[in-house]
Amino acid sequence: MRRFALPVVLPVASLFLAAGPALGQVLPPPQNVLSLAAESTVEVPQDLLMITLSITREGSDAAAVQAQLKQVLDAALAEARKAVRPGQLEARTGQFSLYPRYAPKGGINGWQGSAELVLEGRDMPAISQLAGRINSMAVARVGYGLSREVREKVEADVAAQAIQRFKARAEDYARHFGFAGYSLREVTVGQAEATPPPQQPAFRRATMAAAVSDEAVPVQPGKASVTVTVNGSIQMSPR
Repeated sequence: MRRFALPVVLPVASLFLAAGPALGQVLPPPQNVLSLAAESTVEVPQDLLMITLSITREGSDAAAVQAQLKQVLDAALAEARKAVRPGQLEARTGQFSLYPRYAPKGGINGWQGSAELVLEGRDMPAISQLAGRINSMAVARVGYGLSREVREKVEADVAAQAIQRFKARAEDYARHFGFAGYSLREVTVGQAEATPPPQQPAFRRATMAAAVSDEAVPVQPGKASVTVTVNGSIQMSPR
């Protein structure tokens, strides 16, 4: 004779009573938990130079003004392409704008436009010399920055310093609060941020080609501050 096991059915109320304490249990708030942050900053010489050249034209006909801007920009870009070396010296066009000029009593009485050529890269002497040779355009802005290679190399070192400072600060705080030590609960390492020094005033040249020499544009890079911040919380351990 074959025997069959009968299923055991418990009342629904009993199931909820049995699971009730586990499901409805309210965990106590964490105790002896401390949130803190630490950061590290390193100054790095800037190795990127960006010089923005610009040209402005105005006239009564919009198409004529645009054509003049394009002619000057094409010639400057052709000169710049002769010196282009990837990563060391690169050239690209910047803003190109054309907008109406209004009379005091209303209505359009002319057009004004501007165009930009941007020279950038790590070869600062070559960039400054090229900017001096393109005497059909004026220097509008001079800026500096960090290359990706320098940023990535410095970021690892700065992050390691910030983490060590976080650990040292956590140990000091735990001891000052009267605890034996600590364990790490959570931590976040922020992305490195590079803060450039205040922007240098733009070195401007006369817009008239006859008044402009082909001497190199004077440049002097500064230093950028690379900062990494570590945020987290620790569980302080009693003695």
